[in-house]
Amino acid sequence: MGKTAFIFPGQGAQYVGMGKDFYDNNEKSRAVFEAASKASGLDVPALCFEENDKLNITEYTQIAMLATEVAMLAVLEEKGIKPDVTAGLSLGEYGALAASHVCSQEDVFKVVRKRGIYMQEAVPNGGAMIAVIGMDTEVIEKICDGIDGMVTIANYNCPGQVVITGEEAAANEAMKQLAEAGAKRCIPLKVSGPFHSPLLAGAGEKLAKELDTITINDVTIPYIANVTADYVQNKEDVKPLLQKQVSSSVRWQQTVERMIQDGVTTFIEIGPGKTLSGFMRKINRDVQTLNIEKYEDVEKVVEVLKETK
Repeated sequence: MGKTAFIFPGQGAQYVGMGKDFYDNNEKSRAVFEAASKASGLDVPALCFEENDKLNITEYTQIAMLATEVAMLAVLEEKGIKPDVTAGLSLGEYGALAASHVCSQEDVFKVVRKRGIYMQEAVPNGGAMIAVIGMDTEVIEKICDGIDGMVTIANYNCPGQVVITGEEAAANEAMKQLAEAGAKRCIPLKVSGPFHSPLLAGAGEKLAKELDTITINDVTIPYIANVTADYVQNKEDVKPLLQKQVSSSVRWQQTVERMIQDGVTTFIEIGPGKTLSGFMRKINRDVQTLNIEKYEDVEKVVEVLKETK
C-alpha cells in the first residue's frame, strides 16, 4: 500500500470567496478562521470572503491563504484522514507544519502574519520574477550565473517550468538571453517583489526573531523543507530552514520526486486552485493527485481513499 502526502499551495492561488463553504458548513473550520483572526489582529473571514483590495497584497495574502488551508485541513483531520508525509510550496510549507503538528495553529498564524509583513517591507524597488517555460534547468542556471547583477532561480516547479527572480535589470537581461537560447516562453509575473532571492535575506533575519518566540514540537509526521527538498529530522532544524526559505530557491520538483522515491502514491492538494496538481502531471503522471478546494471535495476524497486502500 502506497503512502499519502498532504501538499499545500503557495501565494498566487488566492481568490475572493476561498474557504467560505468550509466556514459556513463546519464548526472546526470556522474555529480556524477565528483563531487566525485572533493571532493576526485581522478580520480574516472578511479578508477571504468579501471583495477587497488587500487580498493580493503579500502581507495580507499569506495569512488569508494559510487560514484557508488549515481550515480545509481541519475537516480532513475530523474525518480521520492522516498523511504519511507533508510538504508545501513556499508559504504552503507552513500548511505542512500545521498538518505535521510541528507548530500550534496560534504560532503558525502569528509567524505567517509577520512573514507577510517582513517580505512586503523588504521588497526593493525594481525587483522582478519571470516564469521560464520549456527550457532545460541547467541552461537556465548557466545563463543566470553569467548575468551581471543579481538574478537566480526562485522556484523549480516542474520539468519545463522554472521561475527566476532578482533585480529587474538583471532579470530582464536573463529573460532576453533565455529567449534567444530557445525558451518557449518567458512570462513576467505580477508580484510585488523578487521573492526567494538573496534580496529578501533581511526579511529572513527579521523572521528569525519572530520564530524565536514560538514553540517547535518534535517532528512526528515527516515533512519536507523547500530549501533542502528532504525530510526535516530534528526540530532544531525547523527555524533555521524557515528563515533561509524566504531568500532561497523553492525545490518543489525535487520535493515531489523525493516523496515518490519514498513510496508516496497519493497526493492530496489542500487549498485554493489546482496549481500543484498541474505541476504533478508534469513531474509524474503515475501517481494519484486529489484536490480539496470545495467542501464537497472532502467526501469525494474520502471515497477515493477507501477504494484505494
